[in-house]
Amino acid sequence: MIHPGCPIGLLPRETVTDAQFDEMFSLLSRYFEGVGREQFERDLAEKNWVVEVRRDGQLLGFTTLLVCAEEFEGCPMTAVFSGDTIVVPEAWRSPQLARSWIAAINHLRAAAPTHPCYWLLLTSGFRTYRFLPVFWRMFYPRHDAVIPERERRLLDHLARKKYDAAYDAASGIVRFPNPQRLRGALAEVPDGRLVDADVAFFLARNPGFGRGDELVCMTEICDSNLTAAGRRMIAK
Repeated sequence: MIHPGCPIGLLPRETVTDAQFDEMFSLLSRYFEGVGREQFERDLAEKNWVVEVRRDGQLLGFTTLLVCAEEFEGCPMTAVFSGDTIVVPEAWRSPQLARSWIAAINHLRAAAPTHPCYWLLLTSGFRTYRFLPVFWRMFYPRHDAVIPERERRLLDHLARKKYDAAYDAASGIVRFPNPQRLRGALAEVPDGRLVDADVAFFLARNPGFGRGDELVCMTEICDSNLTAAGRRMIAK
């Protein structure tokens, strides 16, 4: 279902049909262990948007989003919290999800265009973490820069508010009581990827990723923070 005014692939959560729900749950279960239907339903109910990618009607990937108004140290802002996310391996090289995601967020943040918009991303896999350096100029944590003090306070504020006691501020990790874990080969890191400084940093900061530990990351969503690859997503 296409919602009037929304970019293709951006769905208000309440418009997701039972058939779409089943399709999303099946796709997530195929690649993650520890996915329970009730847990997936609760996670989706907490979100207000879904970004999906399809090819010839087939679901290739999706991510769920909570987009809400926040205030930090007296300043209003928009916060974006990511939920369940999966892209099938055969679509990893496609920019379609990134293009749809950036178009969706630009559409949603237009509701409060004068407020800064920050994205809090949990990642238990290096492929998801790599999304950040590919498309965003500045994000945290990262291997080549120390997080500024205000951004550190903001990251802690958003993570504590959303994940409460599951968030360990000292390590920057969220540990859920019933974590989802990538299945089989998807949880492995190919030897050739270890030379990538971003991948090596992710593995050092989140050594428990195989158990489903989630590294908390944050970036500001604005055009000036896009890399050249990110700007191409807008141009397309």
